[in-house]
Amino acid sequence: MTADIDPFRAIGISRLAHALKAQGRSIIHMEFGQPSTGAPPAALAEAHRVLDVDAMGYWESTPLRERIARLYDERYETAVNPDNILITNGASPALVLALNAAFAPGDRIALARPGYVAYRNTLKALHMVPVEIDCGPEVRFKLTAEAVTALDPAPAGLIVASPANPTGTIIAAEQLAAIAAVCAERGIRILSDEIYHGLSYVGPTPSMLAFAPDAFIINSFSKYWSMAGWRLGWLVAPDDHVAACRARIGNLFLTAPSLAQHAGLAAMDEAAVLEGYVATYARNRERMLAALPALGLRSIAPPDGAFYIWADIGHLTDDSLSFCEQLLRDTGVATAPGVDFDPVHGHRFMRFSFAVSTEEVEDALRRMTPWFAARTAGR
Repeated sequence: MTADIDPFRAIGISRLAHALKAQGRSIIHMEFGQPSTGAPPAALAEAHRVLDVDAMGYWESTPLRERIARLYDERYETAVNPDNILITNGASPALVLALNAAFAPGDRIALARPGYVAYRNTLKALHMVPVEIDCGPEVRFKLTAEAVTALDPAPAGLIVASPANPTGTIIAAEQLAAIAAVCAERGIRILSDEIYHGLSYVGPTPSMLAFAPDAFIINSFSKYWSMAGWRLGWLVAPDDHVAACRARIGNLFLTAPSLAQHAGLAAMDEAAVLEGYVATYARNRERMLAALPALGLRSIAPPDGAFYIWADIGHLTDDSLSFCEQLLRDTGVATAPGVDFDPVHGHRFMRFSFAVSTEEVEDALRRMTPWFAARTAGR
């Protein structure tokens, strides 16, 4: 029996946005968590060089695995064996690998709601059971150790995301430690999605590895390194699952693109450029936070990191998908409907990505201000 999963509705919004652009409309893409900056210059230069000298083939870069291991030492003061690192075609295959290697069909896997749409749908596609934990404004949209303790029976696994999508919330070190302790006590295997690490506006983003050495860690070059289209990520697998993960990656995905691996290695030493990108996101964040209340959007999640704002639009609509479609058609600003991330309360929310240029943020606000004003007045 095949699994019945929901569509990723933001992709439909994006498809409409591209269709409108093909008709000559001016479109601002705030529907995806996709940096508009592109790969760092050194990554592009290395890609051009490699194209001229390397025919490329199926390959996993040992230098890249070693450089990623060094990142854990530099950023978190945590030792990681390069042999435990698997290079993947982005974070999505890393999620599939970890789930398929560690769990069986029918296993119950807990996750926060709101949360990234593909967690829930990937679990369903693998015939696992998502156990959603409602994380609302009363807990600042964050997963807590108390919520994990309250799960009865204990799930087989827990997906943790910090910074989170769609809220941008960051779980502090002491809270991560408490979650890890509960999971260790109850025999719950942790999968930590750390794809937004490096994108913080309130302080460090600790890795779950510091508190749960047997956790699976997922990361990607798509966000901090601004290389979404290169489809490059990695999985840190615990010792007892490395062989199982390697067997699966070889059969399901072969290898990540060789060209992307060469470029990714070069990108990792572009700190000044990358931190410049983060500074742009920080400016965009401040501008959005200052402007959204004037649009009538006063109830938002605390965007500690990543590059999203999760806004309550319940005073304007109970159909976030139609709301975002109409906003796009009327203004050319593409956003993500909240129902993707929260099937229970998401009809009252929308998500803005501020990973675009500052000029685009300003233009989007100019377009949206009269549009929201008209709807607020109508209410």
